[in-house]
Amino acid sequence: MADLLASIGGGFVLIGVALSVLGAFGILKFPDVYTRIHAASITDTAGASLVLLGLCLIAGISLVTLKLVFIWMFVMLTTPVAANALANAAFGSGHKPRIGAFHIMRSDERRQTPRGTDAP
Repeated sequence: MADLLASIGGGFVLIGVALSVLGAFGILKFPDVYTRIHAASITDTAGASLVLLGLCLIAGISLVTLKLVFIWMFVMLTTPVAANALANAAFGSGHKPRIGAFHIMRSDERRQTPRGTDAP
C-alpha cells in the first residue's frame, strides 16, 4: 500500500512540475503583462498544489505532512494576492492590456477624448 501511495504521489509531483514548466513558457510567450501574470499565477498555484499533494502522499501521515499543509495554505493565500497586486501596479503605471482590437481606456483618458471621436 505504501508503494502505491508513493507511486501516485510521484505522479502528482511530476504533473505539478510539468505544469510549472508550462507556466514558465507562458511567461515567455504571452504578449502582455496581464496574460503573463495570469499564466504565472494559475500554473504556480496549481503546480505547487500538485507537488505538495504528491509529497504529502509520499510522506504519509506525519509531522512532515502537517508542515506541507501549512506551506500549501501559505501558497494559496499569497499567490493570488501577489498576482492581483502586480496587475494593479501594472495598470496604475500605464500598461494597457492587449485584447485584440478592443482598447481599454483609463478614466483620465476618457475625459481627454472629445465626444464623437474614437480613441486610438
